[in-house]
Amino acid sequence: MASDRTEQDYRARAARAVAAIVADPTADFRLDDLARLANFSPFHFHRVYAGVVGETTVATVRRVRLALATRLLTGSNESITQVALAVGYDSPQAFSRAFRQFTGLSPRAFRQQMERAILTIDGTASIDSDNEAMPTVAIVERPPQWLHALRHRGSFATIPHTHRQLRLRAGTRTITEKWGASFGDPQYADRFRYYAAVASPDPWPEDSGVEMLEIPGGRYAVQRLVGPYTRINAAAQALYTRWMPGSGYEPDDRPTLEHYLDTSSRGIAPAALRTDLLIPIRSASTL
Repeated sequence: MASDRTEQDYRARAARAVAAIVADPTADFRLDDLARLANFSPFHFHRVYAGVVGETTVATVRRVRLALATRLLTGSNESITQVALAVGYDSPQAFSRAFRQFTGLSPRAFRQQMERAILTIDGTASIDSDNEAMPTVAIVERPPQWLHALRHRGSFATIPHTHRQLRLRAGTRTITEKWGASFGDPQYADRFRYYAAVASPDPWPEDSGVEMLEIPGGRYAVQRLVGPYTRINAAAQALYTRWMPGSGYEPDDRPTLEHYLDTSSRGIAPAALRTDLLIPIRSASTL
């Protein structure tokens, strides 16, 4: 359909602007420069971009910078002030306010949460944040499951837009579960695929752009996260690097799953959002 082709073209062009922001998050981006990258008139670009991506360019820049901050806080020994300056904030106070809005935690509390991942004797992991223990990792066996899925195209920064598009295409159809599925390692973009997905008992038209995606059954390590979705990547990294080596398991070649327990996040505070993170595992091989 012509409208679908137009939407794909708009998304591809907007993705050029997103890619530039992701490549250099602290650059001084001007609307005219981003519009030129996307081959849009500067006068209309902000409206087109917001319609396609689901947020303004200012919001994208802020979100990408703060996502970079979560990586710096987790993977470096830089002070809060150094991280604030590194991601484009003039003061640690302004950075802390923005970071709390983004993650639901102060930068210091976020760093402490990531640092307090501990291994317990039975191979489960818990994360202590501000003296409050997070749920342990559970090992579960899941049956195969078919989902209605929309493949993500473009920068990782626009993944929330793909979820919104899937919700729009669902229309009035019943949605019983909301999922995200990652195939491959996101560090290798040419071999990585991400799908926004839902479980729905209702039929979908074949021309909706939504495909049927089979999620393989098998054994998964599951950790429940309570808080903003922005914590998912850091939690997954902690599971792979801190929990996995001493667990008796190793990663398996199946998709990593995000099970969004709140099928609609509307009206729910970011700090109250619930997500099950599922890492595919198998018994560790012995040499």
